[in-house]
Amino acid sequence: MATVNLRSLIGTKPTKIGTFLFEFTTPGIGQILKAAGAEYAVLDMEHTGFSFDTVRQVVRYCQAAGLPLVVRVPSQQRHHISRALDTGADGVMVPIVSSIEQAKAVLDAAKYWPDGTRGVALGLGHERFAMRSEPLLPRFAEQNARTAIILQVEDPRGAAAADQIAAMPGVDMLWLGHNDLTVAMGEPGAFDHPDFARAEQ
Repeated sequence: MATVNLRSLIGTKPTKIGTFLFEFTTPGIGQILKAAGAEYAVLDMEHTGFSFDTVRQVVRYCQAAGLPLVVRVPSQQRHHISRALDTGADGVMVPIVSSIEQAKAVLDAAKYWPDGTRGVALGLGHERFAMRSEPLLPRFAEQNARTAIILQVEDPRGAAAADQIAAMPGVDMLWLGHNDLTVAMGEPGAFDHPDFARAEQ
């Protein structure tokens, strides 16, 4: 795990500085971003061609630099969420979450028992490939505690349910998808439109 994981970082100060990775995944990317002042990074799989093999590599690069890394998964499918977390990523960002039911499904896929039904994988990237002898329950608790869940609000349904979704135990952050929200409202790019302003609040 990174020295400072994202969940612990969230509680340290109100403003965090981070960046998205859309193109470059050089082995030095963790150190480069850390030296530039980044406190976390988000590796995007939704709008790029990055494979899970690439994700595995970038997770290692960022762990070596002590830089928390979140993976924006391509969809809400369980195997996208669990595979990203099994690589050792500090959390997932999940697109187009429009309802409490969808948020519950994401949490269920991301958290181990008793908080969810994430499939059990041992000794992989999220455990730093260590063959550990501890009982399962403490290991589940450790992973649940370090796994950050960021849900994207990108349509009017999600905006209407945002307060309820944000209040759900296990949801660490909501991320407003500005462009997609204006498109879903039928006003592409109209960030000054009253409907967008209301949704943003």
